[in-house]
Formats: sequence, C-alpha cells, structure tokens
Amino acid sequence: MSYQAHILIEALPYIRQFAGKTVVIKYGGHAMVDDLLKGQFAQDIVLMKYVGINPVIVHGGGPQINMTMERMGVKSTFVDGQRVTDDETMSVVEMVLVGTVNKEIVGLINRYGGRAVGLSGRDGDLIQAERMTVYRYSGDDRPPEILDIGRVGKVEHVNVAVLDALQRGGFIPVIAPVGVGPDGQAYNINADLVAGAVAGELKAEKLILLTDVTGVMKQVSETEKEMIPSLTVSQAQQALTDGTAKGGMIPKLKSCIKALEKGVSKAHVIDGRKEHAILLELFTDKGVGTEIVND
Repeated sequence: MSYQAHILIEALPYIRQFAGKTVVIKYGGHAMVDDLLKGQFAQDIVLMKYVGINPVIVHGGGPQINMTMERMGVKSTFVDGQRVTDDETMSVVEMVLVGTVNKEIVGLINRYGGRAVGLSGRDGDLIQAERMTVYRYSGDDRPPEILDIGRVGKVEHVNVAVLDALQRGGFIPVIAPVGVGPDGQAYNINADLVAGAVAGELKAEKLILLTDVTGVMKQVSETEKEMIPSLTVSQAQQALTDGTAKGGMIPKLKSCIKALEKGVSKAHVIDGRKEHAILLELFTDKGVGTEIVND
C-alpha cells in the first residue's frame, strides 16, 4: 500500500467516528501569525466541515493587541497573567479582536471554500460574563488583597442557541473572546477559558487548544523537559497544584478540566507550530500533543 493510501485509510475510522460531532478549537499562538500556518489552519477547518465535522473556533489575539497598543502609545499592564483592562484598553481589545483578527480568520476560511461567520460574545448575548476578581495572598494568615484589574471577565453563560442556528445553516462560527456583562459593557476574557466554556455547553466531542509548545511538559532533570502524552482530570488538577503547569498552561488546563466536567469527551493541548496540527490530532492513530481525559 502506498504511503498516501495508508494515510487515507488511517483517517477513515476517525472521519466515521467524528462525523456529525462538534469540535471546538482555540486558535492562538504562532499559528495565528505565520502565513503558511494560517493558510493550513484554514484548510484544516474547511476539510473538517466537508467530511461532516462541525468546527467551532475561538481565537485569541494578545500579540496583535500589544502591537496596536504600542502604536497608540497605550501601556499594557498585567497582573497574574491577566491584562489590566480599563475603558481605554477595552476599546483597543474589542477593536483588534472583533474588528481585525476575527475578520481576517473569517476571510481566510471563506477563501479556502468554507462558510465562516464572525461573532463577538456580545452578538446575541453569546458569551455572558461577570467581572473577574483577582486575589493576592501575602501569607501570615492575613486576608487576601483584592486587586482591581478592570473589565476582565469570566464566562457566566454561553447562549448556544446562536451557535446551533449557525451550525444548522452549515456555517462555521468564529468567536472573539469578548463577553457582555449584565450592565451591557464588554469584558475581556481569556480565550482558553471561553473555548472550554463553549465546548462544555455544546457537549462537544473534542476541545483542541493550539499553543506554542509540544504539549503539557514536565521537568525530568535540571536542564530537560519532556511532554506528558496523556493526563486524567485528577492528574491535570495535580499539575496545577504542584506547579507542573506554569504561565499560559494554567488557563489551558483549567479550560480542559471544566470542559470535561461538562461532558466533553476528550481535550487536547497541541503544538500549533506543526503543519496541519489539527488534522494530525484528529485523523491519525498517534495524534500530537497532550490529551486530557476523564478519570
């Protein structure tokens, strides 16, 4: 059997298994800025749709926001990894995510033959949010300090009727992680957390998070790390507790855990720098990155 035929045959059971199912993909990192990878991402999404899988995309855009704020002379401040978002910053965040990044992704997918529709969490009250409270603990049994980080939100509710209507019409939803609060104001929300909440509410077959590392890593020596190929929910929670998960991996694992608890079958943290990473994860026996499964 030729190599090309082997690849197609290997993909067949996965195409059959996932046909008619929903897969939520968090699109971010290097895959969003490298022109080759951007085109391949769009091709992967279109192929998924043509073989009967329903992709839903939630995208980030931190580097694009940073560049725009620098050009405008607006300083970015971060607290515990969260961008402090005053009214001026929120205007920039919404302008970049909804007005620029979202439209570029939609245009790219449509160029490759898809039917993508761009959404903000404000459209149809899709992502209903509440203000996030950040606590800083100083030890010595002192009460925690409450930090004001502005209009940074967490997901309170996802209005899946909006997404259901688009999927029934054969469209591919592309969601910018901007939520709407009970006061009608926009809130800046971490895209990983939005993706996990959307996947959970849709009872998606899979949640796939693209990142710029090979997967969840563990330290095996002073100078070496290795990828953890698979984690259960309890192991993922332990990785959050013992410091195995650091920096941007923390919201990713939290997102995966929440999605699995809500009924998602499996979650994956994969290296978006690999060519056609999504197809490799979905349609090959080995897959790529770290999978997170229920205990």
